[in-house]
Amino acid sequence: MASSTLLETSATEPLLPSSSSSTSYNGEVEAQSFKPSRHVEDAIIPETAVLGRNLSWASAYILVISRVIGSGIFATPGSIVKTTGSVGLALLLWVFGAFIAWCGMIISLEYGCMLPRSGGDKVYLEFTYQYPRFLASTLVAVQAILLGFTASNCIIFGEYVLFAFGVEVTEVSQKTLALGLLTAITIVHGCFMKTGIRIQNALGWIKVGLILFMALTGIYVVLFNVKPVKGSTPGSQLSWDGLWKDSNWGWGTLSTAIFKVSYSYAGLHNLNNVLNEVKNPVRTLKTVAPAALFTACLLYLLVNFAFFVVVPLEEVKESGELIAALFFERVFGEQFGKTILPLAIAVSAAGNVMVVTFTLARVNQEIARQGFLPLGKYTNFFSSSKPFGAPMGGLIVHYIPSFLVIAIPPRGDVYNFILDVEGYPGQFAALATSIGLIWLRRKRSDLGRPFKAWVPAVWIRIAICIALIAAPFFPPKDGSADVGFFYATYAVVGIGLIVFAVLYWYVALVALPNWHGYRIEEDVEILSDGTSVTKLVRVKNE
Repeated sequence: MASSTLLETSATEPLLPSSSSSTSYNGEVEAQSFKPSRHVEDAIIPETAVLGRNLSWASAYILVISRVIGSGIFATPGSIVKTTGSVGLALLLWVFGAFIAWCGMIISLEYGCMLPRSGGDKVYLEFTYQYPRFLASTLVAVQAILLGFTASNCIIFGEYVLFAFGVEVTEVSQKTLALGLLTAITIVHGCFMKTGIRIQNALGWIKVGLILFMALTGIYVVLFNVKPVKGSTPGSQLSWDGLWKDSNWGWGTLSTAIFKVSYSYAGLHNLNNVLNEVKNPVRTLKTVAPAALFTACLLYLLVNFAFFVVVPLEEVKESGELIAALFFERVFGEQFGKTILPLAIAVSAAGNVMVVTFTLARVNQEIARQGFLPLGKYTNFFSSSKPFGAPMGGLIVHYIPSFLVIAIPPRGDVYNFILDVEGYPGQFAALATSIGLIWLRRKRSDLGRPFKAWVPAVWIRIAICIALIAAPFFPPKDGSADVGFFYATYAVVGIGLIVFAVLYWYVALVALPNWHGYRIEEDVEILSDGTSVTKLVRVKNE
């Protein structure tokens, strides 16, 4: 039977002995007697990663909390209060946003505890939607390769570092710092993996410390009746009557604020992407994600409280993205605020870039391992952890689109448009995993589930995903978009990428095999060093 290699990938993993395994005289099983399996059903078995289980509970917690708490908490509270009209309703939305995040988190928890392997949504979609064959894998691969970039927080880092040191913010200087951060993080994670983990842990704790410092500052102002350095203490805006004054309860208006709050909680599933590297993955996942959600919600509420006890409500509403700047300026003075705030935001952005790069590199590696990164003779490199015991290939796949997105588009409309395109297709993946969880409950009751999601919350998550997918197609009041063209263009482009992935799958894995009389099969081999290689091979039909 003739066959030729179509795609190839490799992965070192624990090998299960086949029925033909034999034992040597010293009691060890010979390597030649093993036959590894890469079937999707094996996802229910926790595999030991090549990289080793280097992530303790504390490291796993930072990986999640540093992904969740980005630069948004420094900028969005002002616009949220302006939309809601009152302090009380704004605080209520931050709690409601935590509930929405919890609905998505418990879905990731059930999947992650049931299928404790690196890859996150890639593993869950492949396991849930095994037919049409290879379609889920192709969709995930195309989205990860074309849209798996880190750009926004790199740009934010460059902007605020320049601002903190009083340097004029130009496009060239901002992009230079952004690309420098991206390059440095890629080198550290690729060449010095354990050092990279220590650095991202340190940045994560610094970020949490800064947010906690802001929160405690607000409490200190209230307890000791401290007078602001600039301006006067706000009046009764935190009294019960002032708390709800001018509240805007209209759903059409509130929905915008709800989306902003929801984005501030995004990233609770970050640990699911690297479960192969987590010590006691199921037990750690079940505690880390809820702890991160509780921490984020508590810190967000305390920081908002600090803003409201220091900055008058009308100034909060008109602050735009400068609410944190007003807070620091009123409490510590203009010069201190102009230096500390930008550096705090820069540190927060850098920590976010580190954890996102760390996890997305692992997702790219898993895609290559499964045979869906067609790079010919270089595929084994992108699938392995060579040469420094880290997923250098996955980091390179992440680095290239990130570099291009930062370097090529001008600041402003086009750049913001690219970021919108990045996030939109992810809603389809979230919808698919939510529906898939309901389906697996009915069709695969045989699976062990160390954690079970609350079904009504899953349905709420489904409704939210549908709302977010439909939202871009409802025209704004003036019928135009901020970027100067059709308001739903980013959604159309996002859907176009999904259609492209489906067409690629159909042509490469369905139409051409049928036309030329062959079929695609998976073949697993063991290299001399013990690495298992998965190949998608063309097998001639008899």
